[in-house]
Amino acid sequence: MDRTERFYKIEMLIRSRGSVRFDTLLSELEVSPATLKRDLQYLRERLGAPIEWDAFSRGYRFAQEQWRGVKHELPGVWLSEHELHALLTLHQMLEGLDEGELLGRHLAPMFERIHAMLGLDEKEARELQRRVKLISTARRRANTAHFEAVCSAVLQGRRLEIDYRKRSGGLGAAVETRSLSPQRLVHYRHAWYLDAWCHKSEGLRRFALDAMQAARLQEAKAQRLSLKALEAELDRGYGIFAGGTEQWAELRFSPEAAAWVAQEEWHPAQEAEREADGSLLLRLPYVDATELLMDLLRHAGQVQVLAPRGLKEAFARRLREAVAAL
Repeated sequence: MDRTERFYKIEMLIRSRGSVRFDTLLSELEVSPATLKRDLQYLRERLGAPIEWDAFSRGYRFAQEQWRGVKHELPGVWLSEHELHALLTLHQMLEGLDEGELLGRHLAPMFERIHAMLGLDEKEARELQRRVKLISTARRRANTAHFEAVCSAVLQGRRLEIDYRKRSGGLGAAVETRSLSPQRLVHYRHAWYLDAWCHKSEGLRRFALDAMQAARLQEAKAQRLSLKALEAELDRGYGIFAGGTEQWAELRFSPEAAAWVAQEEWHPAQEAEREADGSLLLRLPYVDATELLMDLLRHAGQVQVLAPRGLKEAFARRLREAVAAL
């Protein structure tokens, strides 16, 4: 039994019996007297448990429920120390993904309680979190106020009005106002996107949150679509690009590159086959070649585009342009 479980058992025994003798606690918890004394001290001093010694019953009991003006309760989750450490690791990962503290500041009180449950002071908590490092590049920042409005619209099923500037037109592109029925939030490669039904274009579209100039939550209810319809329309492409005619790319990676690519998932529907010489044949669907070409360029010199012809020509053109720019 780890310490967190002992805390809950001490709490349960005292609440159910009113008063519990020291030797009874030792027997129930199967710990040494020194360990039990430390647990009782920690519960009182760190978790605010109003545990006191009652001379009449010669046992430990809870004082008045309104002890120090606050009703006492242990945290309402039963977690082992291993699970608590896993949550702290998740917290560090979240901080690495959470540019601008879009989510972390709302979860901070919960993680402070976890630190307390593990007996960590501020210095120990910082040291523990430094043991997990998440390296990220090319982050894109989303306005915190916009993120909260978008998140509320998705979860509450309400319409959203946004002012949006398409990236394709650069900084000089006009800002358009659109009325949306949000469907889901998507986090992809350090950026947030909103999948929504656009009432202006009458279709499903994907909007980058960092391209939103404003986001206003509306009172009207959103038009909800089934997740199956959403996935069929927006999840067929490669990467974040959605919509368009589906095509299948056929790629051959050299034995050197195959050692890495064979362990990667480029698309959930991909088909991979190892050849006798160690090279890898990879087939995967795409609807827009933009992001696929960027990933292929990472393996320039170690990948051949076999099909379709349009993708092969586009890849060759990008390679020539790269050489010409040297």
